[in-house]
Amino acid sequence: MILSSERPADFDAYWSAVDGELAALPVAAELTHLPLQSNKYSTVYAARFTGIGPYRLFGWFSVPTGGDGPFPAVYQLPGYGSVVHVPAYEVRQRYAVLALRHRGQRLSDQPYAAAYPGLLTDGIDDPATYIYRGIVADCLRGMDFLLSRPEVDASRIALTGNDLALITAALRPQANALHCSPSLLYNAASLAPQTSAYPLEELNDYTRAYPDRAAALARTLDYFNPLHFADRVGCKTLLVTGNDRDFLSPAVLQPLTDSLAGPVTPYVSAHSSYRDGVQQAEWLRSHFGFSDTLMPAQWRA
Repeated sequence: MILSSERPADFDAYWSAVDGELAALPVAAELTHLPLQSNKYSTVYAARFTGIGPYRLFGWFSVPTGGDGPFPAVYQLPGYGSVVHVPAYEVRQRYAVLALRHRGQRLSDQPYAAAYPGLLTDGIDDPATYIYRGIVADCLRGMDFLLSRPEVDASRIALTGNDLALITAALRPQANALHCSPSLLYNAASLAPQTSAYPLEELNDYTRAYPDRAAALARTLDYFNPLHFADRVGCKTLLVTGNDRDFLSPAVLQPLTDSLAGPVTPYVSAHSSYRDGVQQAEWLRSHFGFSDTLMPAQWRA
């Protein structure tokens, strides 16, 4: 049985302060057309906009060619790694797509370049200095960018990604749907000692090196636990879990499933980029009401 962390008393004030910092800064978006990444089905741009700090951020922004728009949008939240790739060819044909690179990731790495491993514990002694405070703010600013774009149907924005996607859906309720694969911040302080796999092993490395800081680490992570955001997620959610033998099994993630405010559909990962990719493509098609699913040729039966 995994015990959930405690929601801090100043949780709402903490995130309201982040929102206040964002509100004080204009998005200040700049788009640069990228001919090499564009094709007859989509136009791709290098998007730059301003996060807290202030900090200039990068994202791949793609708009379908043809049709009248505005288009339904897919916001791809970044994973744990230095590189975020151009959105897949097929998803760009139908949806406006933003693939964010948060601060520290390549092309958003000036003046701060993230270390892998190391990012997960950067500044973790204090919620005010933890790097994920800025990273979550970057994800929110990406949503602000999408909501500002005339090419985007603001009433039809789906978020895909890990814990950052869920947190963004909670703090930006304009999200219309959420496809979430928790992997990073869910009950991290209590789960990390049960694994030696990275990135959670970074937390174990840190507490071994600084045992006197373990309580501060756990307190900081309480502000970022998706469990404490779940009651704010009212949109339709597909929650990806592992199987019964996996670390993040359905039973381990059940408290999160039960806490989400909106309708939830569980999906057990097949641990196959093909099968899980087809599932997500079909989920997007169904959610947005299209009659056919666009998939790579090698994925078609």
